[in-house]
Amino acid sequence: MGTLTGQSVVVTGAGRGIGRAIALRLSAQGAHITALGRTQGLLDELGSEIRARGGEALVIAADVTDLDAATGAVARATERFGPVSILVNNAGIPGPYGPVDAVDPAQWWAAQAVNVLGPFNFMHAAVPSMRGRNAGRIINIVSNAGLQPVPHLSAYAVSKNTLTRLTETVDLELRSVGVRAFALNPGNITTDMARGTLASPEARRWLGEGLAMIRDRSAADSAADLQRCCDVVSSLAAGQYDVLGGRYLDIRDDLESLARGA
Repeated sequence: MGTLTGQSVVVTGAGRGIGRAIALRLSAQGAHITALGRTQGLLDELGSEIRARGGEALVIAADVTDLDAATGAVARATERFGPVSILVNNAGIPGPYGPVDAVDPAQWWAAQAVNVLGPFNFMHAAVPSMRGRNAGRIINIVSNAGLQPVPHLSAYAVSKNTLTRLTETVDLELRSVGVRAFALNPGNITTDMARGTLASPEARRWLGEGLAMIRDRSAADSAADLQRCCDVVSSLAAGQYDVLGGRYLDIRDDLESLARGA
């Protein structure tokens, strides 16, 4: 297992929830964090917390769907902390909700832009340096919703399915030069995004049992999944499970057993 000390890490969607927790965890292990998000105030709070704990952080408010913004963020991270060695694509949105004849096609496509084009933009920006150094790890946060059709959740489910297949393809393209990519289901965590889904009139109209699953999730179980998610991301980032590159992984998987089998 490698070390994260001094490594340059980019985390998107880092202002809150899963991305914030991942940024704090990797920073605590010595990584230098470039945190991306849409809300400057939340990013500033994250940066201050990392620095107060003795870490290094650069925060950038940016739209992940903007290739120039992604390229610029990777360039700034490289200038500040050195070439990006770990990329965590976490930014995502859940909606719109409803059947295909009810959702706004523009909103549906905008979800694909955030959930698929966003990770693609950051991989496009970060991979050339990784390839040149024969080293790098990409962790794309996906969902079990991408494993099967989910009625009235097509925007999210299709985007996460696409991102999983994109991850598999990127790993195939890059494993020969020492770069590995992973698609990780982070578990069932009650984030601000989940709470926003509970509050959405469209979600309440169309999702039914899916909302009950969120509503009934205990705070303790949610916190446990978040802790496990950070544990797994840390292990993947440090190279402990490179042999599992290109796979869809769930935080509940027995990674040791999977690695032995591989």
